[in-house]
Amino acid sequence: MTPEVEPQSWSDLSTIEVPAGNVLPGTRIEVIRTPLDTRGISAVLFDFDGTLSLIRSGWMDVMVPMMVGILADLGTGETRDQLTILVREFVYRLNGRQTIYQMIQLAEEVRARGGTPLDPLEYKRRYHDLLWERIKSRVEGLRSASIPRETMIVPGAIPLLERLRERGLPMYCASGTDETYTHAEAELLGLTDYFDDHIYGAIDNYQDYSKRMVIERILTEHAIGRGALLSFGDGFVEIEDTKATDGIAIGVASDEPDCERIDEWKRKRLILAGADVIIPNYLDHEALLGFLFGCP
Repeated sequence: MTPEVEPQSWSDLSTIEVPAGNVLPGTRIEVIRTPLDTRGISAVLFDFDGTLSLIRSGWMDVMVPMMVGILADLGTGETRDQLTILVREFVYRLNGRQTIYQMIQLAEEVRARGGTPLDPLEYKRRYHDLLWERIKSRVEGLRSASIPRETMIVPGAIPLLERLRERGLPMYCASGTDETYTHAEAELLGLTDYFDDHIYGAIDNYQDYSKRMVIERILTEHAIGRGALLSFGDGFVEIEDTKATDGIAIGVASDEPDCERIDEWKRKRLILAGADVIIPNYLDHEALLGFLFGCP
């Protein structure tokens, strides 16, 4: 059983126990929950950043200091260490939702300290400007082909997508990053063909988009019921939303940017969210598909 732990406490996972799964022989695939009924799987959902794309790897190292600086400027007497703990907690808790939700929380923290917050969209624009300084060389390198695509994709993702397409499963991509950026970066990485027109991302009118809405659209479009969705994600939102439909959730707990090993913090968090299987990357995709579908 997964322990009942409130998400608000997930920023400090050192004292939280999670179940140890069974590792498939010769792989790094950790099966947390069995048995899994995969007979009804009819569609596949992927998160984007950290699940397929590594272009934005390190985004937390941009967002958290920006927010800490804004709060520190209010002069409340809180130390930067105290503010960092506070900010990390809500950034981690809201990871997987649209970026705007983290900025809405930042505005609430400013207001709670007697400040007058900016519009959350303005905070988001500031964050995007700072993040761009971190990732622009990656984007420009991909555009000029001086950076190989495969170095900016979670290892093994392309062969996995190919195999899923061969099985005739419709694939969807849902990101918390703005849809414009998600489409552009998926194109740079050569991923758009796998998803047809089914790549979704955040919009300024944030109430009109969520990963749960995408899941509901998948179930409606394909007239499929509960237990029909297979999802891959590195954030708790897509894992929770998948499990809410009795789907199968694969947690991608990569130690970015190398993605060679399991990141233990991510692993714990994804298990707490309900992940059925934990993987560091997709290099063992043949064994994973064999486990899921009984194929050789």
